[in-house]
Amino acid sequence: MIRIVAITLLIFAAAAYWLANRPKSDPGPAPISADAKQYVRQLDLAEVDMKATDSFVSQRIVEITGKITNKGDRKVKLIELNCIFSDPYGQPLSRERVSIVRPSKGGLPPGETKSFRLPFDNLPPAWNQRLPQLVIAQIEFE
Repeated sequence: MIRIVAITLLIFAAAAYWLANRPKSDPGPAPISADAKQYVRQLDLAEVDMKATDSFVSQRIVEITGKITNKGDRKVKLIELNCIFSDPYGQPLSRERVSIVRPSKGGLPPGETKSFRLPFDNLPPAWNQRLPQLVIAQIEFE
């Protein structure tokens, strides 16, 4: 009887320790602002294409290329996309958040177009091999 009580107390102590010290969940990126949602209409994705190549270590690399144009009147310093890869039934399988315009590359002034290249090397095997859905997830202005 004493062994059962001791084992039970040990299990509860271990569970309490784990709960107190478990890694905190990442809240993730901030949601897009109302101002940025309105500005999405001023950004034009064009010439989006996808190709796959094999790397030197026999790994498949899927590359998405395209251009983005700022048709608005504000300088954009950051644009992030959610690339949503689907399974053969059209259900979302993987979501990758990537930057296509960065402050370190000069942002995107009004009236300008910039090319982007997005390489992916670890897509799930169940991916339907089609171009993912590209959704603007974040815009930051200068």
